[in-house]
Amino acid sequence: MTAKLVLLLLSASFSFVSCHRDGVNADVVIYGGTSAAVISAVEIARSGKSVIIVCPDKHLGGLTSGGLGFTDSGNTSAIGGLARDFYHRVWLHYNDSTSWKWQKKSEYGNKGQGTVAMDGENRTMWVFEPHVAEKIFEDLIRENKIPVYRDEWLDRESGVEVDNHKIMSITTLSGKKYKGKMFIDATYEGDLMASAGVTYTVGREPCSQYNEKWNGVQAGIFHHGHYFKTPIDPYTIPGDSSSGLLPFISNEPIEPNCTGDNKIQAYCFRLCMSNHPENRVPFEKPEGYDPADYELLARVFESGWNEWFSKYDIIPNKKTDTNNHGPFSTDYIGMNYDYPQASYARRKEIIEEHTNYQKGLLYFVSSDERVPEEVRNRMRTWGLAKDEFADNGNWPHQLYIREARRMIGSYVTTENEVLGKVQVADPVGMGSYTMDSHNVQRHVTAERYVQNEGDIGVHPDKPYKISYGSIVPRKEECTNLLVPVCLSSSHIAFGSIRMEPVFMILGQSAAAAAVLAIDQKVNIQDIPYDQLKQILLAKNQILQN
Repeated sequence: MTAKLVLLLLSASFSFVSCHRDGVNADVVIYGGTSAAVISAVEIARSGKSVIIVCPDKHLGGLTSGGLGFTDSGNTSAIGGLARDFYHRVWLHYNDSTSWKWQKKSEYGNKGQGTVAMDGENRTMWVFEPHVAEKIFEDLIRENKIPVYRDEWLDRESGVEVDNHKIMSITTLSGKKYKGKMFIDATYEGDLMASAGVTYTVGREPCSQYNEKWNGVQAGIFHHGHYFKTPIDPYTIPGDSSSGLLPFISNEPIEPNCTGDNKIQAYCFRLCMSNHPENRVPFEKPEGYDPADYELLARVFESGWNEWFSKYDIIPNKKTDTNNHGPFSTDYIGMNYDYPQASYARRKEIIEEHTNYQKGLLYFVSSDERVPEEVRNRMRTWGLAKDEFADNGNWPHQLYIREARRMIGSYVTTENEVLGKVQVADPVGMGSYTMDSHNVQRHVTAERYVQNEGDIGVHPDKPYKISYGSIVPRKEECTNLLVPVCLSSSHIAFGSIRMEPVFMILGQSAAAAAVLAIDQKVNIQDIPYDQLKQILLAKNQILQN
């Protein structure tokens, strides 16, 4: 091989980030610190292009490293590429005996969500501790020498420079400017997408909009156990409507089923808890705690409900990924409607409100005499895991943003694609999980009882394809942006797509598309799909059953 050829190959294979007085330049700029952001960056770096991550986060990985360790894996055969490599790295970690600090590997029950936790045959593991996930993401960043600019918040008012439907640069509130040929919005909120002028929606579409059955209001539909199974009085003084409603119950009348609205499914923190005495931080009374806030839960307990510990999903080392379960739980129903489009200051308030609500809930269940004694005593054996989220008071650094903005892009994925009623011609990944919407509102029924609405769980018969058109804007709006998280889908379809493995899958595909667009010197909407398909298959992405 001649020296000239070697130099040619090197110049074709590697591109470098450059820093100038007028900003940082890279082939691809990724905004966000989620699992999709990291996987996108790795794909770009390994493809020989320069890439930077600019994110408001200090910790990388989003929910995957933020408490959601009991993975919503669905059909694991539909998970390939770098996403599968992540779960392989988890498997490698827990095959090291030194990883089992608080229990022996043999003591762990190996139960995952619809699958075994540790799959020795396929060398993957789907359940893990938060700090393990974060370490893997940081390892990927280090191994691939990816620059990460943390605690950098997009200037949403004037920080996105667009020329002829093309993003030229983004500027953060610190004044730093980042220039790129391609941009990827990998945030849960879709802030870059929105600031670039791309059309989006928030809330639930009416069923009629996309010919769906499970979108819009779904009162009286109870697919999970997150509803009031017995009649519970909603009033401060039982039977007296003039006394007012208990906290967290809406006074708005319920709309007819299938009606669209601007409401979104509830958020919560996925708590990492432990009942191991040496690694347990007791639940403390939060500032401003008022037991009256949890009067409705007290009435639920008095009705005989006894499912409080049903979603303490076990992860390694005597810890949990604790999720919402029941009619009144960790989901802060109806208290997040303004979050998707809110200012940074208002979002901070909403996050603090969710934090105080959940901390108060934990304290109430472990201390209030209206909670059954057996539940109270058992709750006192639990606490926050002392060795997780040490820089944040052992509290997760990421609120579970189950849904925020959703792009209206080149193609809108609906329940018809998820349920296999419509064929998808240009897939860039697959999903398989239940169309899962948590409750959206808590209301008073015509019979004057309290009830929740919006909890839907419809399972597709088999994995389904996700269109390339769902991760790109319409050409007349932006030609160099990809959106693998706040992608183009209906509310109910997003209920399935929104799982962390799928975000990683779509992040890698978005990155591969960005690289191809740069090489072909074309708009992101104009890349040759057949070439993209071959690239993705060569990288072990799964595109069909």
